[in-house]
Amino acid sequence: MCGSKEMPQYQCHKKVRALKIKSVQYEHFDDGRAYLVFEDESYPPIEVSSSWTRIHEPEDGGYYVQYDNGHTSYSPAKAFEEGYTLI
Repeated sequence: MCGSKEMPQYQCHKKVRALKIKSVQYEHFDDGRAYLVFEDESYPPIEVSSSWTRIHEPEDGGYYVQYDNGHTSYSPAKAFEEGYTLI
């Protein structure tokens, strides 16, 4: 809430691509980079930059999300699973 007036409410309707993260592995790097290992093992782990991990703070069990424009992000599991349905 912002002051005494409620902010406008929005509903998500966009399509994204996403993979559930099994583990975030920092131990191979000393500069903040990490490997994201996915629950679906048919997808190889990907390396994300230290700036990406600093901005998104990924955790095991969350989702690696890719938008149509190529931008990638992270979503905590609860927020993602409440907002998106597999199509």
